[in-house]
Amino acid sequence: MKAAALVRPGIVELVDVAEPECGPDQVVVRVLGVGLCGSDLGVYSGSRPVPRTPWVLGHEGVGEIVEVGGRVRDRRVGQRVAIEPNYCCFDCPPCRSGFTSACVNRVVIGIGVPGLIAERVAVPAAFTFPVAEHVALVDLVCAEPLTVARAAIRRAGIAAGDSCLVVGTGSQGLFLCAALVALGVTPHVVEPHEGRRELAVSLGAVVADDAVRDVDFVFETSGVPAALPPALSRLAPGGTAVLIGISAQPLDLTLWTIVYRQLKLVGSLIYDHPADFAGTVAALEDGAVAPHRVLRPGFPLAAAPDAFAAVRSTAGKCWIDLTA
Repeated sequence: MKAAALVRPGIVELVDVAEPECGPDQVVVRVLGVGLCGSDLGVYSGSRPVPRTPWVLGHEGVGEIVEVGGRVRDRRVGQRVAIEPNYCCFDCPPCRSGFTSACVNRVVIGIGVPGLIAERVAVPAAFTFPVAEHVALVDLVCAEPLTVARAAIRRAGIAAGDSCLVVGTGSQGLFLCAALVALGVTPHVVEPHEGRRELAVSLGAVVADDAVRDVDFVFETSGVPAALPPALSRLAPGGTAVLIGISAQPLDLTLWTIVYRQLKLVGSLIYDHPADFAGTVAALEDGAVAPHRVLRPGFPLAAAPDAFAAVRSTAGKCWIDLTA
């Protein structure tokens, strides 16, 4: 069968790979769509090393179950599922406390094990979430990044009517805006890319001018260290900053900034199994949020190299449509 694989940094090719074997606790999924994000770009560029090449890429996958392992009792052939691509161990102290996003043995699809941009994949049944048939593929393929956004909102404690600033409206910032608007919050946004700003506004956000001050919450999604200090200056005393974007570069902050104004900093990494993913699936099923508005037209599997090349410059979410 065919898969999109990294053959060397910056080069993606369509390759032939073996059909997946279904283990007793696994299901085989016919992949329908895979979203692309910053983590994938890290692998694509070579900044996030992978065990070998060619290496099958992608982790934001959805599809239809075509085979069920012998010990699996709660999944069936024909179900459409979203795949949770971060496998926790269930045994380390964070996992036992329900804090699975901090699992010390976490395995990430597309980085620790081969990815999902393939015609069929075998995955643990426990990390698949059945989704009702009425949920459109263009919404379903957004499930994983939408779960990241919804987990950040949960951890922030923001509620309808609170004021907030979103820094960065790449695809993750856009999903965050969509989820905030669904909650009853109007996000103000800071984004230098005109197309991304316009897309955020179309989702219900407002471009932040200099008068936007004393907000209750800041969500930093860009991962640009220089963007955080000016964002914190817009927080009200006692306000909360939720940090989603990741960078290894140092921050130009002083303890005075945090302590004197009694700010709260919350780091938000992925989501916790299984409640966060299950909650997103429920929200998609009841129509509480329509994330497809963040998507750009999908690339067919044969055009996967073009999709990866387009991610950084595209306003919105690039994805691989394996039904095309």
